[in-house]
Amino acid sequence: MHRSIAEQSVEQLGGDASVLARQRRDHAELDRLMTLYESGRGPAEERRRTLRDILQLTFSHAFAEETVLWPALRRLASDGEELTTRVESEHQRINDLVAELETIGPDDPRHDELTAEAFALIRQDIRDEEDLLLPRLQECLDRARLRRLGSAWETVRRTAPTRPHSVVPRRPPANAVLGVPLSAVDRIRDLLPAGTRVPAGTTLAVTAACLGAGWLIANRLRRGR
Repeated sequence: MHRSIAEQSVEQLGGDASVLARQRRDHAELDRLMTLYESGRGPAEERRRTLRDILQLTFSHAFAEETVLWPALRRLASDGEELTTRVESEHQRINDLVAELETIGPDDPRHDELTAEAFALIRQDIRDEEDLLLPRLQECLDRARLRRLGSAWETVRRTAPTRPHSVVPRRPPANAVLGVPLSAVDRIRDLLPAGTRVPAGTTLAVTAACLGAGWLIANRLRRGR
């Protein structure tokens, strides 16, 4: 039985810079924010900001996992394919729920229902990662490699998309080719007040430009092989 990273000290995880410690810190922050939102405390604007913070962290965190961690786990562990397929499915379900959530207003009766369902999936995903996937990665890597992987994961997370995008696949290299350009769209929208609706035409135009850039990058990569 693999020992959950939730039960280990930071030192056992490989130190503060280890990818395991970084992952657990994000998970703890997500749990804190979800609990705060669920408490119902504070004005409506503050709760909207909290929900936005949860979703931004969820998507950037998951993108970095799919780009950096899960490919490593598939290479290193015999059950890596099975384990990563499981969490990729969870990520996709969260993506679909939040995409639907973004099409409705906070006063819509479905808003709270969709939010609660998304939170339940995020918590399930955290449990699966801390109890199953990350302990398997820990078994395969020494402290130095865990720290190097942590640095790579953090770099990707800081430039990752922060919103759901149906065109972005779950695995590299296609997720990076399409996802990284789209992160520019997300981060512009993140500067707007929580709850601001961006005109569909504007979003589509910027998204199309970013996808065009991604297509050019993909072509350049293919020609360089």
